[in-house]
Amino acid sequence: MSQDIRDFVTPSCDLLGLGEPTHATPVFAEIRNELFAQLVDRGFRSIALETDRVAALVANDHVQDGTGTLDLAMSEGFTHVFGTVEANRRLIDWMREFNENRPPAERLSFHGFDTQTENTSAPSPRRYLEYARDFLELDVDIAGPAGDDERWSRTEAVMEAASSIGATAEAYRLRAIAAELLAALRARKPEPVTDAWSRAELHLMAGIDLLRYHRQCAEPLEPTERYMPLVAIRDAIMARNLLEIRAAEAGRGRTLVFAHNLHLRRRPSTMRKAGTDVTWFPAGALVAPLLGDRYTFVATSLGRCESIALEEPEPDTYEGFLRKHVTTDWGLLPASDVPPARVRTDPVPRQGYFPLDQGLLDEADVLLHVNG
Repeated sequence: MSQDIRDFVTPSCDLLGLGEPTHATPVFAEIRNELFAQLVDRGFRSIALETDRVAALVANDHVQDGTGTLDLAMSEGFTHVFGTVEANRRLIDWMREFNENRPPAERLSFHGFDTQTENTSAPSPRRYLEYARDFLELDVDIAGPAGDDERWSRTEAVMEAASSIGATAEAYRLRAIAAELLAALRARKPEPVTDAWSRAELHLMAGIDLLRYHRQCAEPLEPTERYMPLVAIRDAIMARNLLEIRAAEAGRGRTLVFAHNLHLRRRPSTMRKAGTDVTWFPAGALVAPLLGDRYTFVATSLGRCESIALEEPEPDTYEGFLRKHVTTDWGLLPASDVPPARVRTDPVPRQGYFPLDQGLLDEADVLLHVNG
């Protein structure tokens, strides 16, 4: 058992996936900060979190160059309410301090690898398409076919096919515009690629992704059938983002990615939505076959947690075994060291905790357990 992640990083690993079993407690983000500081000593120069990739540009500007304030980085550089997590604020502050007076090649960089969507809402693609249009200095009407942003972002537009914008004539017009913008942008790709061009491409791809997501929302599926294709699209986008981030960072160093276990595992994930089990291929399952031994997955588990009313695990469960064998507040160990046990059944949905099972352990290289 160790508290040093460097004991588990192989020479071949350049993307290390650190999971968390629930978003409901900040303890894993706090440990993540400590582990990332250790990894910087092993050539890691970037971190990617489960937050919108475009929004994260604001946080990275502050991390890299001190642009804006820390408050702005947190309020505009994070989505999915992760900007309110104090451990994330400390991470951004520490990265800015680390980068001070260092040359660009040695600075740490911050990325989001998620989309702009929530489970029951997705924004309008308008502002992302307009950003690319303005970069290209083209005279194209996007606001007209897009209409009011609210009609895209309301819950009904995602949850009810009849209320979706995704299959309307206006949406098809926007998809045609996006295709034309992408062709124009790729035709003007500079060599070497500039930061301004990259930002325009990121915005444009985000708009295209949203149009794809909203088109799926327009499919006339029953409520129990709607979630699977939507979460599958989200994770496919996350996987592509991770591969692009690695390509961009390859010349500078390795990358730590931090997200829920469900997004980083190597095999299909399952969660219960609308009274049915939803199974899909997460980002980890999509990138792992492509990266091979360059990808390392650290799964996580939690013994007890007062703040979310998670009680002491039963002794014959996986977490019960770990509670006896991890003698400090938290520890790292090879996933293969955990023997077969019973899956705990005491967590309730509001805790958001997904218990350890043998499948997750079989996919993981390392396990991080927090006793609580």
